[in-house]
Amino acid sequence: MALRETSLPEPSGPQTAVRAAPALDPGERGRLLAGAHHDPHAMLGARAVPGGIAFRALRPFARSVSVVTGGARHPLVSEGDGLFSGVLPFEEIPEYTLAVAYGDDPEQETHDPYRFLPALGDVDLHLIREGRHEQLWKALGAEPMDHQGVTGTRFTVWAPNARGVRVTGDFTCWDGTAFPMRSLGASGVWELFLPGVGEGARYKFEITSRHGERLLKADPMARRAEAAPDTASIVHVSRYEWADEEWLAHRGDLPVHEAPFSVYEVHLPSWRPGLNYRQLAEELPAYVKDLGFTHVEFMPVAHHPFSGSWGYQVTGFYAPTARLGSPDDLKFLIDSLHRAGIGVILDWVPAHFPKDDWALARFDGEPLYEPGDSRRAEHPDWGTLEFDFGRTEVRNFLVANAVYWCEEFHIDGLRVDAVASMLYLDYSRDSGQWTPNVFGGNEDLDAKAFLQEMNATVYRRAPGVVTIAEESTAWDGVTRPTDSGGLGFGLKWNMGWMHDSLEYVQHEPVHRKYHHNEMTFSMVYAYSENYILPISHDEVVHGKRALVSKMPGDWWQQRADHRAYLAFMWAHPGKQLLFMGQEFAQGGEWSEPHGPDWWLLDPGYGAHADHRGVRDLVRDLNAVYRDTPALWQRDTDPGGFRWVVGDAAEDNVFAFLRFDAAGSPLLAVSNFSPVVRHGYRLALHEDAVAWVEVLNTDAARYGGGDVAGTDPVKPEDGHISLTLPPLATVWLRPYTV
Repeated sequence: MALRETSLPEPSGPQTAVRAAPALDPGERGRLLAGAHHDPHAMLGARAVPGGIAFRALRPFARSVSVVTGGARHPLVSEGDGLFSGVLPFEEIPEYTLAVAYGDDPEQETHDPYRFLPALGDVDLHLIREGRHEQLWKALGAEPMDHQGVTGTRFTVWAPNARGVRVTGDFTCWDGTAFPMRSLGASGVWELFLPGVGEGARYKFEITSRHGERLLKADPMARRAEAAPDTASIVHVSRYEWADEEWLAHRGDLPVHEAPFSVYEVHLPSWRPGLNYRQLAEELPAYVKDLGFTHVEFMPVAHHPFSGSWGYQVTGFYAPTARLGSPDDLKFLIDSLHRAGIGVILDWVPAHFPKDDWALARFDGEPLYEPGDSRRAEHPDWGTLEFDFGRTEVRNFLVANAVYWCEEFHIDGLRVDAVASMLYLDYSRDSGQWTPNVFGGNEDLDAKAFLQEMNATVYRRAPGVVTIAEESTAWDGVTRPTDSGGLGFGLKWNMGWMHDSLEYVQHEPVHRKYHHNEMTFSMVYAYSENYILPISHDEVVHGKRALVSKMPGDWWQQRADHRAYLAFMWAHPGKQLLFMGQEFAQGGEWSEPHGPDWWLLDPGYGAHADHRGVRDLVRDLNAVYRDTPALWQRDTDPGGFRWVVGDAAEDNVFAFLRFDAAGSPLLAVSNFSPVVRHGYRLALHEDAVAWVEVLNTDAARYGGGDVAGTDPVKPEDGHISLTLPPLATVWLRPYTV
């Protein structure tokens, strides 16, 4: 049960006779040995007593313990139960170490953890109590450090309801008896500095609850965790040296709502199954850059023991999943994306956490991270627990976690999962299963305050970062600044547009005229928030079918609809998000163990060239998009959009203009009917000499029928006449010689 340590000289020299130390109070002794004492430092270590200095050490299973000082070894007397003590005739406490022997093994010399002052300062404790420690991960958890001239690790944990807390790990053979922690008072924080313990050590906290339960818990603040099924925390030191200074310096040059923003959503473990973070760094940046996306969004990468949750049931909020490598390996992947000019958005899950008994649930034997009211604590949809957003320390835990990913991992954005489930007290609850707020309403005022604090803190501390809300209701002011009463997000997923537009395209073309408003209604509220249009993983799993498979008709018609829909989406006000596999019209639903059907793109399969055509379209959509400010510069400005044809329900046609800040237009026309429309007249009333086609989803290189307009189209009497390809979207802009 040896503590890893720095090698010290072999002790030698004379021994001094040791007197018996004053006996411990039986009650105090019992609590110490049971791991239920709040101040083990008051009984262990060295202290002045009449006639000298009393030394006491707790080393279960040790054969002998000696005090080593001034080159001399002084054996202590066994008190039983692993306690060794004695009084030496010193006037003051000397510099000393302990020589400990187990069984037939030679003695090991180590520093005594109970001779050190607290390694956590008063300022840290004050900020923790106030819930304002914005770098909480530097105060709590396992922090390798030099303390009082000795190298080791400071262990700290918040467990205010515990009677006692001990550190256990591979360095104690998973017996925590030897290392009880001390309480640092009203902060609820427990602390112990362990000399000789360093990077790579596996550990947990052994907590004795006020009811006498013994709980073995992973560290909520651990920055590294074991891969499932193992559950220990790991002492971590980051050694990564970033090379993305230029990216960070310029990522905020344009406000995100006035910049091109096209997102490729990725589930890292299944994008290329079998690749780790560093191997992904060799392929993912090149792939995303080639397709022209400005950002990738990682589905949750925080530690989650159940892979089938896709990362949405987090147990280690500060530790990246170990399935794909170390925290520094993840940093390497993010750095590689930045150096390729690609931003990184992280899916972040502060709405709930799982009930695993080794993790956050009833952490110190009482509801701590979750509300005390079981009706409020239980998330009715996912079998998980919700956070207690009204508790200062819990709110601090989450706000600091958002800051952590931005500052330590250089994340460019946080997409906050399940915001609606946080905002409403009656979310998925029937009458009698929830309690109104102080004003009698169903809004969770604590969750609102948490989200406001999180957004304000992230934007203040991490310039250029954007926060994105997955919020499916009509909550007012999701993207309004916090100083105006809003939640303070930068962008919001437009779930209404997603739902309505997918409903429309799933109808047979002959029936679409009855659902025409499902494609136009989004413009009624398009400028109420700063929106992103999401075709995410949620839309291509659980029997919902892949995007192309939602479309009616034969395979040609499905692909044509798929292409037309993507171009409609890219032209619509708002940013875009597309889940992996949909960029090449994968026909099967996404499967977490299987990943995208990359074989469909194999050039050896000539019959599958249509998939490569769809991917070529996505590449061209992004290229034209980035080069055309009209498509992104005024996404939140009603003056940047005008309907040309919004009521042609009988024709299944939609046409609108987008304008940049200088008034330069782009015309988008979608024909969701399977017939060619010749001489289709549009009233533009724009000062253009002629209009030229810049993108046509029916082009042969995309797998279409190649009904194209190659010549500039000149207006007559304020109108232009176009030939509209079937099931296609075309983009045109003013012709310049």
